[in-house]
Amino acid sequence: MTTSSLALARGRTTWWTRAADYVELTKPKIGVLVLVTVGVSMFVASWGQPDPRLMLHTLLGVALVAASGSAINQWLERTTDARMPRTANRPLPAGRLSGTQVLTFAALTIVLGVTQLAVAVNLASAGFAVLSWVIYAWVYTPLKRISSLNTAVGAVSGALPILIGWSAAGGELGLRAASLFTVLFLWQFPHFMAIAWMYREQYGRAGLQMLTVVDSTGRRAGVQAVSSALALLPVSFIPGLFAPPPAGSLFAAFAFLLGVGQLICAVLFFALRSDAAARLLLRASLIYLPAFLLLLMFLPLL
Repeated sequence: MTTSSLALARGRTTWWTRAADYVELTKPKIGVLVLVTVGVSMFVASWGQPDPRLMLHTLLGVALVAASGSAINQWLERTTDARMPRTANRPLPAGRLSGTQVLTFAALTIVLGVTQLAVAVNLASAGFAVLSWVIYAWVYTPLKRISSLNTAVGAVSGALPILIGWSAAGGELGLRAASLFTVLFLWQFPHFMAIAWMYREQYGRAGLQMLTVVDSTGRRAGVQAVSSALALLPVSFIPGLFAPPPAGSLFAAFAFLLGVGQLICAVLFFALRSDAAARLLLRASLIYLPAFLLLLMFLPLL
């Protein structure tokens, strides 16, 4: 291979690596979950007849806002990320991106995202997106070093995509929207308690005040996981109340089965407080939410 060919190959590798770092900066797994939640919310709010063009504009705007929030989160946590093996290879602690590059990316994406939502969708969706961004980036993230209440605050931000999608579709912010918001809010506690237990030692070394660090026995985390999974059961039935029979009854039955399955795993986690039980609860939560969202998608069609 000639010198020019080597230089060209190196340039392509550098470009690709840099692009991959920016993608990692957006936390793509979380971003995809946010977009799916927004899309499902729009679908349900419009009774299964969303405007495809409106949905495209909404998802683009939300993707940009979510990318900005994730970038700010990683910029604020660059020091603590460097102390934990699970996050030490992120672009900032690994030194592949500078703080200036990350902040520039975050500023551009939040401006573009909010503008997109405000101009192409509506002001309500833009307002909820900004609220979610502020809570996640500037309240939840700093609070992780101060108080175990960070999970509850983060759960508010994590549930707001429901209201973003709902308002984007022009849905009335009534009981249906509130129930879906509450489902997503409560779901996050079993999910994050499992993660917090599995990585409790790393969180402790990094100085993050997760509940499993504050209470190393895991009892409080177990109680929170069980109580949230239990509260989720009756709330998850509410969307079915707005569907004609037998659709509402079928929805309630499937939602009950999903909820009981997650509750059993939460009880096992509380009883055993082991890594194996935490992994089981994490898997249950990762099954619950996609399955519940899929049920919501089918509800207007039944």
